[in-house]
Amino acid sequence: MEITYDGAKVYVATGSKAFNPELPSITFVHGAGMDHSVWTLFARHFARNGFNSLALDLAGHGRSGGACKPTIGEWAQWVDGVLGTLGVEKTAIVGHSMGSLVALETAARHPARITKAVLVGFGYPMAVGQPLLDAAKANHHDAVDMMIIWGHDYYAQFGASGVPAMSTINVWKRVLERAGPGVIFDDLNACHTYTGGEEAAGLVQCPVTIVSGDRDRMTPVKGAKDFLRHLPKAKLEVLAECGHGLMEERPEGLHKALVAALG
Repeated sequence: MEITYDGAKVYVATGSKAFNPELPSITFVHGAGMDHSVWTLFARHFARNGFNSLALDLAGHGRSGGACKPTIGEWAQWVDGVLGTLGVEKTAIVGHSMGSLVALETAARHPARITKAVLVGFGYPMAVGQPLLDAAKANHHDAVDMMIIWGHDYYAQFGASGVPAMSTINVWKRVLERAGPGVIFDDLNACHTYTGGEEAAGLVQCPVTIVSGDRDRMTPVKGAKDFLRHLPKAKLEVLAECGHGLMEERPEGLHKALVAALG
């Protein structure tokens, strides 16, 4: 599905199902340099089981036009604006990595619209190493390589995959290589400079679930555990033998966590 928001095309994957305002909705937000395709397995499940499934291509990503936003707060406003344009009055929101920060901030700023939040691969603060920022700013392929290496458990480095006949490493590589100039840097820098996590947590009114990989080296599970003091009612699910690429590394575990959190 394509709509126009803020003068630019926005692509929303719906699992091949038409939007039905009578059904509950789930909005999926991808991470840095990614697009809607990382949510395909999960979005299709919910689209076929009584939900509107809305996997967004953020502005400047995938099939969406427009420019990247420089801050997490501006991304949250963009997501809310897109949902309003779609006519989505209420929705659960699921975000991965940068998308988890966007989901948290959206839930904080727009409590009347967001009914549940699932933060996948979440960490706060989400600091990014200077070598990665430098490579991304230079649009150097080293940035993609570093994200692949640090983004996956060592099993995935040797070809292990949670999806038969799919290369976890090459999925990330191909998606990240499609990102336009400056996109990966803008996204990583938005994560690196975000300082509103504690304030956002205090404003969130909906149920929150955090899903982490026990071997995540980009957003280590310790950061999620520490953040629970700001979200005392939140639930934490930890997937075993899993890095930052939860959707590809442990799809069944993530699927179970999403079903438990969202219905």
